[in-house]
Amino acid sequence: MTSAVRISLILCVVIYFAVGFFGYLLFGDSIMADMLVNFDQASDSLIGTALNDIVRLSYAIHLMLVFPVMNYSLRVNVDELFFPKRPLLATETLRFFSLTCILLAFIYGGAVAIPNIWYFFQFMGTTTVMCIMFIFPSSIVLRYELLQS
Repeated sequence: MTSAVRISLILCVVIYFAVGFFGYLLFGDSIMADMLVNFDQASDSLIGTALNDIVRLSYAIHLMLVFPVMNYSLRVNVDELFFPKRPLLATETLRFFSLTCILLAFIYGGAVAIPNIWYFFQFMGTTTVMCIMFIFPSSIVLRYELLQS
């Protein structure tokens, strides 16, 4: 499991770097915050169409790689929140599968209910997202380590 997370993180970093670097080279200082908006849907040149397809494909690959990583930490944290005294999540297949299905249903329901993701980003803010992804899991690990020692 750890090697899969490492490989996914490395691939995500490479894709983020490549998209950001080449986006800056392509658009310069006129780049918009959402770089996908910069790319035109209907390009007259073959190179422009190929570039659009490559960027969109790389973004789709990025989403496929980053979602399991974030879903993994979310699933572990939700399990720790609701079942603190139970054995590890990986040892109980039924609980693992049930929690994964519930979280996916909730996430997909939210994705369908929110028509524009920017409404959600404005409401939550990047600070909250960073806390959910990094600060809260670290706090749980530190608490666990303190209890073990």
